[in-house]
Amino acid sequence: MHWLWVFIVGLVVGLLAKALMPGKDPGGFIITAILGIVGSVISTFVGEKLGLWGETGFVHFLGSVGGAVLLLLIYNQVFRKKMAS
Repeated sequence: MHWLWVFIVGLVVGLLAKALMPGKDPGGFIITAILGIVGSVISTFVGEKLGLWGETGFVHFLGSVGGAVLLLLIYNQVFRKKMAS
């Protein structure tokens, strides 16, 4: 059941990150979910290790969105470079 919630929250975080990013996004539904999940995991790990937030809460959610936005920026830059080559 935990992994179902991880996927659902990751998808929501990924969709919010995609909505915050200007321009056309090359990723689809699966990429959005993966970037949301990975961004959430990375921001959770970093935020908790630095003592910025606890395991749950609104600040944690915002950190997850920020992590997903950062990953989406990186993904877009890598994808554009591969398409230009």
